[in-house]
Amino acid sequence: MLWKAIAAETLGSSDDLRLLDTTPVPCGQSIQTTRTSELAPWAGFGYCPAHSRRYWGFKLVLLCAPDGTIVDFDLVAANTPEREAALALLQANEIAGTIVISDKGIAGVDFEAAAAELGTLLLRPSRKDEPDRPNPPIGWIRQRIESIVDTLKDQLLLEHHGGRTPAGLITRIAARILALCAAINLNQRLGHTGRSLTAYCH
Repeated sequence: MLWKAIAAETLGSSDDLRLLDTTPVPCGQSIQTTRTSELAPWAGFGYCPAHSRRYWGFKLVLLCAPDGTIVDFDLVAANTPEREAALALLQANEIAGTIVISDKGIAGVDFEAAAAELGTLLLRPSRKDEPDRPNPPIGWIRQRIESIVDTLKDQLLLEHHGGRTPAGLITRIAARILALCAAINLNQRLGHTGRSLTAYCH
């Protein structure tokens, strides 16, 4: 795939730190849409705690490098358990020897044990019900993945994809992933920092 070839040439591709997160991809708001859309057999109803909202559609699972490069992604129904979707993406990638930083929502002894079997160290914030669990100082890097998601949403209009069929939805999401990776690649070649798309949005 073109986006993977471009992503493989960024500085982040060789980084041993990976950021793991999920974000909603709404696909409709009306009851009629949820019943008649060509996406209906694959979509589901989900809940986004970050924005306290329910939605119908899919969940985008992202595995990123710190520079914003999308290493891999998956699209699952919105009601797919977050840990299940995250683990499937990790298992699909060579992550032995890496450190994976995730949100506290991707928690659980079984999940952490499965990640350890893959040869990666999983770090995440502790939850309120885990007073005895170490709370690593990773807030600053957690902000990085949130910023990457914001770039996809605000500059690349992820939630306004316009996809109406499975093939169309995947194509439109892949195009946004490609655009982000291409911008990061070009910025690095030009000696620019960050993943700003401003110069390419006119």
